[in-house]
Amino acid sequence: MSGGEVAGLLVAVFWAILVSFLAVVLVRLAQTLKAATKLVANVTEQAVPLLGEASATVRSAQSQLDRVDAIASDVQEVTANASALSSTVSTAFGGPLVKVAAFGYGVRRALGRKGEAPRTPATVVVGRSVPRARRGGWRRRGGKD
Repeated sequence: MSGGEVAGLLVAVFWAILVSFLAVVLVRLAQTLKAATKLVANVTEQAVPLLGEASATVRSAQSQLDRVDAIASDVQEVTANASALSSTVSTAFGGPLVKVAAFGYGVRRALGRKGEAPRTPATVVVGRSVPRARRGGWRRRGGKD
């Protein structure tokens, strides 16, 4: 064999090794792409039903929120009606009830004084003040003078 034939043979062996190496790499790359394709297909198969369920859940939650909103507005309306009714009842019956209570108090007081001796009017001395403990008249509520 001559030098050119050996060199050609080495180049041919080198190309054969290089092509074999590239073939192995391409086969592994094809396997990886096939596995990635399967993975994407599985994820898609599982994601589509999950998205459908999530959409149904969101619609259900929206429906429940609409119901709660309707209930809250009804409660607000009932509260306003109860407040108006309370105000009306207070206006309609408050004044007359106070008058009846005052009348009843006056009758009781008048009946309670029936047996008492009449009070004599106090004498007034000009220029002198009467001590506070002996002063008659009304007293403020709460015990304050």
